[in-house]
Amino acid sequence: MGQIRCAVVTPERQELEVTGSFIVVPLYDGELGIGYNHSPLIGRLGFGELRVVDQGQVTHRYYIDGGFVQVEQNRVVLLTNRALPIQQLDAEAAHAQLRRALKMPALTEEQRAIRDRLIAQARTQIHLAGKR
Repeated sequence: MGQIRCAVVTPERQELEVTGSFIVVPLYDGELGIGYNHSPLIGRLGFGELRVVDQGQVTHRYYIDGGFVQVEQNRVVLLTNRALPIQQLDAEAAHAQLRRALKMPALTEEQRAIRDRLIAQARTQIHLAGKR
């Protein structure tokens, strides 16, 4: 089976550069599996788990905090605000963020969008921290 290069880039640095035989990325509306020779695409990332699989084993698991993904010539590049290995997620901090977000005012469209983003981030982190 062919190999796919996967890179995760945040504003601060390149978080990850690995190869695998199958990549799963969190899109804003679900997950996308990417195999060898996948057709080119650009997509919007959501909050969720990046999984790199090689020889049937998950080798890397990261929390991805939105952004964009590009697939081209067996290379997957994720541009995201934040990427954390699943082991580094702090469930207590995520619970605290969720409690704060649920108390935020949502009187305007902008306030609702900010509140909903914080709630989605926290819930995703809590879920993924529980899968460790």
